[in-house]
Amino acid sequence: MPGPLTDADLPGFWRDADEASRNGQKWTLIYERLRLGGSILAALGAVFSLNAGGLDLAALVVLLGFMAALIAELAAWLHKPAERWYDGRALAESAKTLAWRYAVGADPFPVALDATEASNLLRERFAKIGKGVSDRITITTPGPLVTSGMQALRGAAFAERREAYVKGRTEDQQRWYAKKAEVNRKCATGWRVALVSAEVVALVFASLRVFGGWGVDFAGLMAAFIMAGAAWAAVKQFSPLAAAYSMASMELAIQADKLKSVPENDWPLVAADAEEAISREHTMWLASRTGKQPKV
Repeated sequence: MPGPLTDADLPGFWRDADEASRNGQKWTLIYERLRLGGSILAALGAVFSLNAGGLDLAALVVLLGFMAALIAELAAWLHKPAERWYDGRALAESAKTLAWRYAVGADPFPVALDATEASNLLRERFAKIGKGVSDRITITTPGPLVTSGMQALRGAAFAERREAYVKGRTEDQQRWYAKKAEVNRKCATGWRVALVSAEVVALVFASLRVFGGWGVDFAGLMAAFIMAGAAWAAVKQFSPLAAAYSMASMELAIQADKLKSVPENDWPLVAADAEEAISREHTMWLASRTGKQPKV
């Protein structure tokens, strides 16, 4: 009895896109950390006055901070890791949904469709989703678009295909979204508490300067911390992702229950609807960052 598709059963097309996306995300976040860290370092240097042998060390710290921020900004502009992150993720998710649709006989690949026609249609769909991103995402892994795992599942009895899809795709994705929703909810709360605390500390330092004659501008440094923290939270999108993942988890739980009893005649369209539910959150995520929508 064939089991659910694993990552090893997906075509190399998916693996290359997934790797490109992960690499793009890694470098996007590295550059963002360097840019925000450089801004904080510059603010730190501006707080103190320190000289050694005629050299203004505080000014040097400010210079180094701004240099780090500038280098990160230029590197992100030239390297464009965010584009590879977003385009790679769109390509990987589209490739994954095509593989699952084909393997379980979901629309537009019902098992009643001639094998040659189904394979040709799958190739056309892969060519379609790859168009427009070839200058940023390189597909290098050799191998067929229809893997042995995909073909084995497609050739299985309907009850086996349905069980494999419910357990290996719908319920698996539902658990993933539920876990991610909780993680992002906790991160959103943690960052909100941290930013409010920083604002309180900044208020205390500002009050000390106004009423206590404090000569050091720690309030300015705290302002830099607050701005950097807010920018990082915006990049990570903790609150929007928590809400989107929670909605996707609820929708998939309903879909999984529906799929368990769907008859074979209705399967192609109902399974395609389930794939739309899985893809919807990612489509919203991509549109919120780039204005684009993946094409399948």
